[in-house]
Amino acid sequence: MPADSTPLLTPAQRKLVGFALGFAAICSIGGLVYLLLAGVARFIGYFSGVIWPLAVAGIVALVMRPVVSVFERRFKVQRPVAVILLYLVIVLFMAALLLTFVPAVVTQLLEFIAYLPVLWQKTTAWAELHFPEWLAAIRPYLDNATVRAALDGLSLQAQNLLGQLAPTLLSAGAGIFGLFGFVASLAVIPVYLFFFLLSDDDPTKALPAHLPFLQAEHRADVVFLVREFLGILVAFFRGQLLIGLIMGVLLATGFSIGGLKFGLAIGLLTGLLNIVPYLGSILGLSIALPLAFLQPGGGLHLVGVCVAVFAAVQTIEGWLLTPRIMGRQTGLHPVAIIVAVFFWGKALGGILGMMLAVPLTAFFVTAWRLARKKYFATAEAR
Repeated sequence: MPADSTPLLTPAQRKLVGFALGFAAICSIGGLVYLLLAGVARFIGYFSGVIWPLAVAGIVALVMRPVVSVFERRFKVQRPVAVILLYLVIVLFMAALLLTFVPAVVTQLLEFIAYLPVLWQKTTAWAELHFPEWLAAIRPYLDNATVRAALDGLSLQAQNLLGQLAPTLLSAGAGIFGLFGFVASLAVIPVYLFFFLLSDDDPTKALPAHLPFLQAEHRADVVFLVREFLGILVAFFRGQLLIGLIMGVLLATGFSIGGLKFGLAIGLLTGLLNIVPYLGSILGLSIALPLAFLQPGGGLHLVGVCVAVFAAVQTIEGWLLTPRIMGRQTGLHPVAIIVAVFFWGKALGGILGMMLAVPLTAFFVTAWRLARKKYFATAEAR
């Protein structure tokens, strides 16, 4: 190269070109991730009747494996016998629930559904009494045909809420199997669970043998991440189910003692729905507070009692239950958990994504920390 030749690009131009190439690479990666998530969501939606039973059975098996091992050691029996003993315990427990709590909860739920029109009429009457100017301003818009059609559509969606919370039922109902396919999907879960529990091996033990195309170092990282994800998954569901059950009992007891109508059913469902973080709390408060204010004998004092019960239970959950049962298994900020619930719910097409939101997010955080420590730090050192 001649000494007087000038470079093709100036330093500023080289920086601009580098920035453009980096931005294009980021956009390409983002597009690939979007296509991957869209494909996964469509795959899950199409094959939900197959995936849901396997996912439920797999998660329950991971949670219940220690119980089967305890039965093996305590009763000195083979693993199939221990699994059968576990099934007997579960059947006895479910029978006890059916004979004690379930009838009362189902009765209150049916009564609450029948009470909804009355609650709506009371809400409307209270609004007309205290905010007549608001209703006068809104009423002309409510008479509009377009607005009325939109409200009718929202009402229809509210009536189908249970169907929306069960994507398996929707997908089954859209096919030729209908309700039979949904019932079959539920019935096959105990069968999958039985065979999953029969195995006492580490699920990741044979994983390295299936990854011969990876270098030993990268293969070890993949195995580590898979084990970490399974550990987070088990810890989350085991802890969240136990915490939700305790919260449900505490809320049901507090609401019932406080005098809230249908307090037993609302409290139990609020606690159990917290398997999806914050979902149970949001739905429970949105139902309990208006009901406490408008029910016969209710008012601001009953609203205060419900808020106090909820605040006390949340304090117990935040300061006692979660630290002792789950520890810091996820290490996620509450805002990150809320964003993750909405993101994965949208990405994976509904309730399955919302249930897996925290484990998936914690897994990707762990993967990012591993990559930053082992690979990016090495690159920066060079």
